[in-house]
Amino acid sequence: MNIVEILRQPEGKTLEFKRELSSPNPILRSVVAFANTAGGTILIGVEDKTRHVRGVNDPLALEEKVANLICDTISPRLLPDIEILRYRSSHVLAVRVHPSPNRPHHLGSEPENGTYVRVGSTNRRADADLIAELRRYSLRHSFDEGPMLNLDSEALDFRAASESFAEFRKLTERDLDVLGLRTVYQGRKVPTVGGILLYGRERLTHFPDAWVQAGRFMGTDRARIVDQAELRMPLAETIPAALDFVERHLASGVEFDRVHRQPQWKLPPVAVREALVNAVAHADYSQRGAPVRVAVFNDRLEVENPGLLPFGLTLEDLPRGVSKLRNRVIGRVFHEIRLVEHWGSGAQRMIAACREFGLPWPVWEEVGQRLRVTLRTQQVVEPEIDATDQAILGELDANGSQTREIALVIGLSPRATRARLAKLVKRGLAVEIGSGPQDPKRKYFPA
Repeated sequence: MNIVEILRQPEGKTLEFKRELSSPNPILRSVVAFANTAGGTILIGVEDKTRHVRGVNDPLALEEKVANLICDTISPRLLPDIEILRYRSSHVLAVRVHPSPNRPHHLGSEPENGTYVRVGSTNRRADADLIAELRRYSLRHSFDEGPMLNLDSEALDFRAASESFAEFRKLTERDLDVLGLRTVYQGRKVPTVGGILLYGRERLTHFPDAWVQAGRFMGTDRARIVDQAELRMPLAETIPAALDFVERHLASGVEFDRVHRQPQWKLPPVAVREALVNAVAHADYSQRGAPVRVAVFNDRLEVENPGLLPFGLTLEDLPRGVSKLRNRVIGRVFHEIRLVEHWGSGAQRMIAACREFGLPWPVWEEVGQRLRVTLRTQQVVEPEIDATDQAILGELDANGSQTREIALVIGLSPRATRARLAKLVKRGLAVEIGSGPQDPKRKYFPA
């Protein structure tokens, strides 16, 4: 363990500094929180704000004391790695806690009063819902796989499910079992939580927060709302509906009779769509009190869902493509109906799309017991374009250019050229004018 590298990092979800062990409870809470969440390291003998190394007296005795406290106080039993690190003329005690397969861990004899999780650089006491999620995670169960004990198969709207699959394949009764929309409990078939969330006839009666709240705020805070929508249709349908809401407020265009200028997005549609899909698919629907929220401001888009990151993940894992699916039934169905392609690549696609637009990277953060992603609309660099796109833009002039004319110059087929022009229009680098998308005489102009 390299203490110099650790000292360069700020406190966060997986790192905490402690000056001393005068009061053991804060350190024990951190050990529990790290074990329950994504693991972490505690350095004893370091100032938490300045990261100044004070060192510890008698590190061997302190090592034994910390090991005994953890062994005697935390249940189920934990075995962290404890190491004495030398720094110049002093010593620091490092307690490295691994993510535990035996969650939830807690202090004392009562899990309800002593279970903690890590949120940012703080330890939060877990409520009953969060403790239940910790237990499910330990058993490798997802909330949406659980049976709805008091319902029967008629609670599922098979027609609605069939319509959502119609574009891709014909849905059969057996598919309800294969997809996990239905399960067997005590010899009878009952819907799962995921089945009701997706296709329940009275899904909002059972899960009143399984919807999307969208709002457009004037300015950069929530002081004044100018438009809002409550999207209470089936979950899969909330995504295109929310995308339309965002497009209405983040795209601008002008239309003159039969001459139409294509909308220009302030944000890459790919990134917006991924943010919406992830929020709906990964929401913790066991929580009560707030739906998925989509907030449009003058300078940014915020999309947040109930639920922290799945246990074992950190915010730093997301850009690297590391992912854990919270809702397996919802994820399975979303994959079947092409709302998602490959789990784990969504964050990377969002980053790539923002980079192409010249925008800052998306920012993920845990706020309370919710996960929020923020997409900012102000460019920080010029949008990335390759040599072919540069050649296309170089051919556009004030009189307008047609697809076939550009294709001849750059050496691509008209179809390939049209696809590139469409992307340049979406990115706001070119303007398309014509009577419609099928107009063979439509022209392209510099933006």
